[in-house]
Amino acid sequence: MNQDIVKLENVNVVFGDRQVVQNVSFNLHTDCITTLIGPNGAGKTTLVKTVLGLVKPTSGSVWRKDNLAIGYVPQKLQIDSTFPLTVKRFLQISRKITSSQIQDAVVSVKVAHLLNSSIHGLSGGEMQRVLIARALLLNPQLLVLDEPVQGVDINGQIELYQLISDIRKVRKCSVLMISHDLHLVMSATDHVICMNHHICCSGHPEKITSDPSYIDLFGSASAKTMAMYAHHHNHNHDLHGDVLQSSDQSHAHTGECNH
Repeated sequence: MNQDIVKLENVNVVFGDRQVVQNVSFNLHTDCITTLIGPNGAGKTTLVKTVLGLVKPTSGSVWRKDNLAIGYVPQKLQIDSTFPLTVKRFLQISRKITSSQIQDAVVSVKVAHLLNSSIHGLSGGEMQRVLIARALLLNPQLLVLDEPVQGVDINGQIELYQLISDIRKVRKCSVLMISHDLHLVMSATDHVICMNHHICCSGHPEKITSDPSYIDLFGSASAKTMAMYAHHHNHNHDLHGDVLQSSDQSHAHTGECNH
């Protein structure tokens, strides 16, 4: 039985006169991959930062399991290109980490051969793996990834999503990630939350991709690693993402994970 480790209830985040997150409720469970999808500016990163405790909600509540260990892989990390830095040194920064812990982390993401390489010479995929290794050094119960395949070629994206799936299986941790890629991410997630400031829809990808309306929209030909997510809403948005019309809908999306 999966247990809740994070609960959001009616969370709103307002910056100035702009409501970025509107009345969002969902739970994160142990041993489950949850993916947030939605357009640019939909509030996904702000919501993730609210889960992390980096952004305080304007209203609503965020509950986290006591002593919850969280590993975070940000969307972008700026490193001074003039600063000489190897992968090993990067993983050691600001942390008391043993060599065996580092070795375990880099082996798990398949970059052990890069330990003595310059961080500045890594490809996009290699850098993402190093960032994931850095997050794993915390032995997280929740691994949070913001656009983990950004700047990575198509083959690298498939490999990274498979890596994330493997990490969940081995470590039995919960994963929360943001993705714009509807074509690839669905094969590596248990639960999908689509948001455009508020939650538009959510569910298990295997159910969504077999829905007749999904087939009408995307067609029936989808390979296992190319499963897509049907973007079904019961309302419309204006250019700012605000709801123009809606019918009765629940804002609580707590879904369970099936493995």
